[in-house]
Amino acid sequence: MSKLTYLILFLIVIFLSYGILKEATKPSVKDKRISCQEQTITFEKIANLKLIETSKNLLRSNNYYISSHIEYSKYMKSQLNKYINIEKSDELLNKTIKNYLNKAEKTNKKLEIKYYIYENDKEDKGKKGKKSKLYAGYLLFEFKLDNKLIYKIQTDYMKLNATDIPNRMDCVIRSFITLKGE
Repeated sequence: MSKLTYLILFLIVIFLSYGILKEATKPSVKDKRISCQEQTITFEKIANLKLIETSKNLLRSNNYYISSHIEYSKYMKSQLNKYINIEKSDELLNKTIKNYLNKAEKTNKKLEIKYYIYENDKEDKGKKGKKSKLYAGYLLFEFKLDNKLIYKIQTDYMKLNATDIPNRMDCVIRSFITLKGE
């Protein structure tokens, strides 16, 4: 074999080794970026790296609006509706965000924070297994700019009286603020 053949084979081996190593060290979906995500089951999806920095700046400069919804249990008697409603949850979120504000410049662009609180309906016949009944509910947040999804995160809350919802909201905002964009 010629030197050129050896060189080509060597480069192929290096290329394949790099690909295998890169795949083996890729973060798992179960890996958590920040410690608060380890407190309950949390999933996140980064949808648009290019708009992350702009979106974070809009949030920090108080240029956002909230769209929210709560789904109370239907089959079992709701516990959540005794402790929280849309107005109170929006107030909790705004209070949480205030901790992350660092400048106040008004702009026409607004970050949409769309979130949903779901109460785990433990008497729903569609529930599969005991694990699906361990949590009180979950929060699902989407951060959007110009109707484009930037970031999505879902995190469970565990207390039926919703006392851990402010902590989970703080984790969501911290998770968003700590994203690294392009």
